[in-house]
Amino acid sequence: MNKHSSRIAIAGVSHHTANVMALESFRFPDEPAFLAAAKKRFGGVLLLQTCNRVEIIIEGDAHSLRDFLESQLRSDFFLLEGREALHHLFSLAAGIESMIVGEDQIIGQLKKAVADGEVAGTASPFLTLCINKAVHVGVGVRQNTRINRGAVSVGSAAVLLAEAEIGTLEGRHILVVGSGEMGLLVAQALAAKQLTAMYVANRTFGRAVKLAEKIGGKAVRMNELYHYITLSDVVISCTSAPHPVIHKEALKEAMQARCWPVEGHPRPLILIDIAQPRDVEEGAGTIDGVRLFTIDDLRQVNEQTMSTRKVEAERAATYVSEELDLFIRQLHRKSADDCIAALHSWAEAVRLRERNKALARLGDTDERTTEIIDDLSRVLTKKILTDATASIRACAEEGDHNSAEALVHALTRGMPTTEPPKNEGSTE
Repeated sequence: MNKHSSRIAIAGVSHHTANVMALESFRFPDEPAFLAAAKKRFGGVLLLQTCNRVEIIIEGDAHSLRDFLESQLRSDFFLLEGREALHHLFSLAAGIESMIVGEDQIIGQLKKAVADGEVAGTASPFLTLCINKAVHVGVGVRQNTRINRGAVSVGSAAVLLAEAEIGTLEGRHILVVGSGEMGLLVAQALAAKQLTAMYVANRTFGRAVKLAEKIGGKAVRMNELYHYITLSDVVISCTSAPHPVIHKEALKEAMQARCWPVEGHPRPLILIDIAQPRDVEEGAGTIDGVRLFTIDDLRQVNEQTMSTRKVEAERAATYVSEELDLFIRQLHRKSADDCIAALHSWAEAVRLRERNKALARLGDTDERTTEIIDDLSRVLTKKILTDATASIRACAEEGDHNSAEALVHALTRGMPTTEPPKNEGSTE
């Protein structure tokens, strides 16, 4: 493995291996504090946290990343390094690894991870290069395949789930809690339905107003939340709050206001919590009339849509593999350039030193003689290095960096490859 491509390692948990509770317990609620701690250990670090994955991307080795996460009291995570890590990153950007295969939100989430890393001072040039390439691959996949045709986001998958559970959304009252990116996706998916009313609640009322205006809904204040829960058939909650915003006891009281006059049981409420960490307090699903769904329940939506995009996902995987090979070769070429630059730096230092010795032995020389001696030393150095340069480049571009370094070491006999010394008599 080339030393450049092996500088990356990724660890974390995702919907593939963890349920909602495991994802929640693995999250890092204080992202700046986590990045600050990781900054002391690695050349670069990025944190990707979405509703169905938590991943740590570092410039460093997998062993060190494992040790660090264990010191952060995290366990049961996947760990990838080098080419495997890059393949995962490209597949992630392509939408292949997403719960809802082909969804587009991951592109923005990767860009945000870099932006947050830049603010924290942890986005190294190498990691930024890798993420930018992954984003480029993700965009290319969507341009060259149909993987996102008819694809749904987690937000619109929640709407499909509600529709499947309630039969039809036509004529229904629906409350969306949260007006961020996910809230917008939910609201946009709902806007296509023939709803009687759509409510939008958010901690910042102004943001609720803006979203409600976009989709023709009504903005409500958070202190009116349970009143509008009473009025709604479906509640989809997707805030970024670090704690529950829908509490069990308050919800129980709201459900009592929904009771049928004769039967004594409340009208059913579909409550879909797609926030991470969760918006709905533990145990709320046991309340009479409440049918609570979480991100785990969206897997079935993905299974249904995935069957129609299986061929496109395979095409996307082929595209990812081809782009990964190109990127690895790019890293190899950069590795070759580093080795060759070091060798030529050393050779130039030797050339100048020996040229100056020769000129000193000649004593007083005119400008013409000095130029001839300088040209001769330059041509000899270039010819001597031609074959060595080709061999080093061939080794490095094949990923055999150890052999490339060994060739440089043999030629220089391990001498430091420093910048050429300055000399007043030099014609440089």
